Amino acid sequence: MSNILYVIPARGGSKGIPGKNIKPLAGRPLISYTIEVAKQVATDISDICLSTDDPRIIAVAEAEGLKVPFVRPAHLATDTCGTYEVLIHALDFYKSIGREYDTLVLLQPTSPFRTADDVLGALSLYTPNIDMVVSVKEAATNPYYNAYEEDSNGFLRISKGEGLYTRRQDAPQVWEYNGAVYVINVSSLRKMRLGEFRRRRCYIMPSSRSLDLDTPIDWLVAETIMREKQIGQ
Repeated sequence: MSNILYVIPARGGSKGIPGKNIKPLAGRPLISYTIEVAKQVATDISDICLSTDDPRIIAVAEAEGLKVPFVRPAHLATDTCGTYEVLIHALDFYKSIGREYDTLVLLQPTSPFRTADDVLGALSLYTPNIDMVVSVKEAATNPYYNAYEEDSNGFLRISKGEGLYTRRQDAPQVWEYNGAVYVINVSSLRKMRLGEFRRRRCYIMPSSRSLDLDTPIDWLVAETIMREKQIGQ
């Protein structure tokens, strides 16, 4: 495998769950779960880049033994700034100090149930002739079976196909990104945004490890799962 940069993007602002990146989940700051996984898979801890604008997040990372290489500029920490710009900024920073990477692994802090094996599994599917390996779960709705659109007359019609499937298990299987792992070809990333990638392979994860924390309800679910895990230990 080529040289890999692991990027954990974690800005301070969050509307859905205020302060979520350092909010305690089962007694640990949320971001600690992702830092732990990154440390388990990275060959060298210096290849882990936490990109943040928040000194509180930096303090948590440093308490976990991770040195934060830079403070993310304010214009890259707004609600309107996308992940693409954050990743390019990180790559450009390392290039400026003489370190270039062929592969970038994006690990979002909002996936606390992702494991090191999930990251390694996605990496095992990656080859330099594709744009990205992305983690997925089975989609909650299926466009061949129970996802609908309005037609020009305002009537609902099946999103894909002729609506002939009467059992979900007979419909083609479809996937949705779960936000846990992205293994990205840096050459592709410098040419186009992630949504423009055409050569994408999926790493399939179970729903039990695919929870992406975005709303207070998601957080309650995560707390419940963590509590059940602790009881079972």
